[in-house]
Amino acid sequence: MYVASPIYRALFSLVFRRMDAEAAHRFGFGLIRAAMAVPGVARLAGRLLRPRDPALRVRALGLDLPGPLGLAAGFDKDGLGPAALGALGFAFVEVGTVTAEAQPGNPRPRLFRLPADRALVNRMGFNNAGAAAAAARLRRAGRGGPGAGRPGVIVGVNIGRTKAVAEGDVIADFVASARAVGPVADYIAVNVSSPNTPGLRDLQAVGRLRPLLVAVRAALDGAVPGRRLPLLVKIAPDLVDADLDAVADLALELGLDGIIATNTTIGRDGLNTPAAEVAALGAGGLSGPALRPRSLAVLRRLRARVGDGPVLIAVGGIETADDAWERLQAGATLVQAYTAFIYGGPLWPRRVQRGLARRIRAARAEGSGRAHDRAEGSGPATGNVI
Repeated sequence: MYVASPIYRALFSLVFRRMDAEAAHRFGFGLIRAAMAVPGVARLAGRLLRPRDPALRVRALGLDLPGPLGLAAGFDKDGLGPAALGALGFAFVEVGTVTAEAQPGNPRPRLFRLPADRALVNRMGFNNAGAAAAAARLRRAGRGGPGAGRPGVIVGVNIGRTKAVAEGDVIADFVASARAVGPVADYIAVNVSSPNTPGLRDLQAVGRLRPLLVAVRAALDGAVPGRRLPLLVKIAPDLVDADLDAVADLALELGLDGIIATNTTIGRDGLNTPAAEVAALGAGGLSGPALRPRSLAVLRRLRARVGDGPVLIAVGGIETADDAWERLQAGATLVQAYTAFIYGGPLWPRRVQRGLARRIRAARAEGSGRAHDRAEGSGPATGNVI
């Protein structure tokens, strides 16, 4: 069951919901950063909210994570506060999407709430200060240096296409971003799936995606000598199954480290908000619970296709520990969320991590019991226990 704390529900209803959605985001994120900047607060929050249960620990992408739940790209576009977000309980934070060149994004308003669906529609358009600025900010926060992109919370950086770049320069544009942010990142995610940059989703076609990923891989190997920085690709839920299979096969062919499934959808199915209200908001990517069925189906298809190969990070409609647990059982190694954090408040990550710990322990106990039953001749074990 999806639950937000009474205090946050009141704050959301009385304050945030009365503000423009983008202004509310800036205000809320600013409050988080300001609170964590008070001496002692970040340390106290970390002790209380960060995942510490050994059952949650995950080894993925060559990294040791204290839990499987991370914050998806889009919340912290410029690397303003990944440490503050980590102190709330996220095991990793994906910064971005950043582009090689600074850009203002699409005209406002460009972020909209659908409270009846606990959903968002956005057409932000990769508004950010540029890859170099994000890298400098992360470096000032103490990231980078020999052999690692941290200390502190694990930080991935999501890179995308600069809108004004000509078609013939798209690969060079991604390469420039990779070179800028690679030294301060723990992994890089190539975003070819946002619906808000013209022509971007066309890059998911394998014929265009292959040379792009090969070039970014080479750029990262040159930018981060001495360590192999994990490279992932983020895909759309709107791909047909044949295209999903092609991306999965490409990931295996190139030795890609992972796939993030999925980005927002251009579809509008499964909503409680009246269709006329939704249509009035205009174009953009939809996120929230309505995305859950398709994102889960994409995850299952990818895992069946790649086997035990690339790491799969599940995102899309994850609101509860049960949702996250379902993705882990379906083949995800890690999970991400964004929209549920907006509606659930600053204690939401802790609730999900704790709920996941209970489910993991219960599954392990059940698995041990089944192993005992098999030894006693009581029949085969069933289920998927991590």
